[in-house]
Amino acid sequence: MQGGGAHGAFTWGVLDRLLEESWLEIDGISGTSAGAMNAVVMASGLTQAGVPGARQALEDFWRAVSDAALMSPFRRSPLDVLLGRWTLDHSPLFVAFDLAARLFSPYSFQSFGGNPLADILRDQVNFAALRTAPIRLFVTATNVRTGMSRLFRNGDLSVEALLASACLPTLYQAVEIDGDAYWDGGYTGNPSITPLVRECESHDTILVQINPIERQGTPRSARAILNRLNEISFNSPLQKELRMIALLRQSLTDDASKRNQESYQWAHMRIHRIASDLMTELGYSSKLNAEWTFLCMLRDEGRRSAQAFLDEHGAAIGQRSSFDLNDLLEHW
Repeated sequence: MQGGGAHGAFTWGVLDRLLEESWLEIDGISGTSAGAMNAVVMASGLTQAGVPGARQALEDFWRAVSDAALMSPFRRSPLDVLLGRWTLDHSPLFVAFDLAARLFSPYSFQSFGGNPLADILRDQVNFAALRTAPIRLFVTATNVRTGMSRLFRNGDLSVEALLASACLPTLYQAVEIDGDAYWDGGYTGNPSITPLVRECESHDTILVQINPIERQGTPRSARAILNRLNEISFNSPLQKELRMIALLRQSLTDDASKRNQESYQWAHMRIHRIASDLMTELGYSSKLNAEWTFLCMLRDEGRRSAQAFLDEHGAAIGQRSSFDLNDLLEHW
């Protein structure tokens, strides 16, 4: 499950719909940033109160996020509200912040209040329960010193680990864990597929993708260029792992791959994907829009997209990949 700020409410909707399917068992979840929040909140609720608890936990989390943003200066302009646009591009305070973020770092000023997500996570996630949760959790963060990814598993998950996974360096100071500083996991794994292959029994991976792979046209404005650059950067680690799966499928015969268990696991992972064209219509600024109506719209789109996936590809789970990876090799 990918990260993407408020766009993570789309993944909330996907999970809400998939949890209704009693035949679909979740073996493990790899999540980054907002995807990590969704994964941990859902697993915590599921461990304590089953499927109803998981669905309620997700709703409570996103409601708390929206409530915490009620006093946020990042609000849609009156014109955007009137026209039904979800962007913050015309919000004077967002524009000022966007410019300031290119001139100053989070270390330029004294930090006040910290990250509001910290209190929400402390209130809503039972980290002790996650240690015995039936779902394997893998949360990715980026080590600032080494530039490598670090995976936090069930036993070492904490508020700090989740904040590290969602730490955008232009917004927040790096999160310190065990003497090392961490930034957003999207730079090194958005999400990381490797632990799903190596540590889970399932041979099916469902990718919930909220960062668009393709956008038509060439961005012209400074903001559009940065938005597209961020999308490409945050999709790059995932694209490389998917290409590796495609290459292994192409290069290894069944007999050869069986002699190397890990190669066999990679080559025979069945890949599925849930995404929505709506995400290509939403720009960077809307990732900071935590209005409840916006989050609910994304949730409903996530449910709709999950239903469309189940209708078209549900029967493929456990049988074959429904996402064609060969397209990735054409551009290699």
